[in-house]
Amino acid sequence: MPSLLRQLVLSSAVSIALLATPALSLELGPFKDRLFAYPPVLESSDGGDYRVINYREMRDINGRDAVPERRVHGRYVATEIRRMQQDLVLKTHTGPVPHFAVGRTENARVITIYLHGQGGNRHQGVNDFTFGGNFNRIKNLMGRNGGLYLSPDFTDFEGQGATEILALLSYYAARSPRAPIFVACGSMGGALCWRIARSEALAPRLGGLLLLGSFWDDGFLGSSAFARRVPVFFGHGSRDTVFPVENQEAFYRRISKTPGYPARFVRFETGSHGTPIRMTDWRETLNWMLSVDR
Repeated sequence: MPSLLRQLVLSSAVSIALLATPALSLELGPFKDRLFAYPPVLESSDGGDYRVINYREMRDINGRDAVPERRVHGRYVATEIRRMQQDLVLKTHTGPVPHFAVGRTENARVITIYLHGQGGNRHQGVNDFTFGGNFNRIKNLMGRNGGLYLSPDFTDFEGQGATEILALLSYYAARSPRAPIFVACGSMGGALCWRIARSEALAPRLGGLLLLGSFWDDGFLGSSAFARRVPVFFGHGSRDTVFPVENQEAFYRRISKTPGYPARFVRFETGSHGTPIRMTDWRETLNWMLSVDR
């Protein structure tokens, strides 16, 4: 087949894969649910969509970690998932994209990607022992449920980084054409979440956006993802000194003004900037997103 024709055929195949309607009739099976369940709820409103959680550093860090903020107690992790973990480099039109892939790289039932914040790298999202073992949990939830988990490096939080992540997601979306894609963004990684939301090609495949200690973007209200009612989850610490919780709560309220829009907010009372990455209940959040009728 001539080179140009081959490129056109491949391009068409990717476009068809991206436009395929994802199958959302999936429910992730449990993995250490009791250990990762939220602490007591202090306040609840909006039919449970807005919750204030009783976070305590002494209990949720010092009591959970063998070495605070460095190594969680062993009962919180299952490291055999490493057998399904690969450190890969995808060559794309925008350059190489190093990334970890955990689970099925083809015919995955669901895809979750974590985009780190300033100063992070692809290793953060697969570290089994930091952040209270929460990355080990999402790895196991994906691997044990026939899914794929991705943790990539990228150049920046602007156009180049977004182009790299879109190329990476396009590659795996084409190989798992029925898998909804969930994009979780920590801190400054939120800049990429909001850029991805504007992608008309990828929006039909998005199952949800998770903003973890991140920030807001008014442009989301005019994005392809918003028009398609892609679910949005906000996790935020009340003592976040990088992105004040009040601003993120105000943005959640703006989204919620659209009748029936699927948005949730979990406020970790006394929590700091990194608390949502440690404390967000992946299974509860992703199963809620999977259940949303769009």
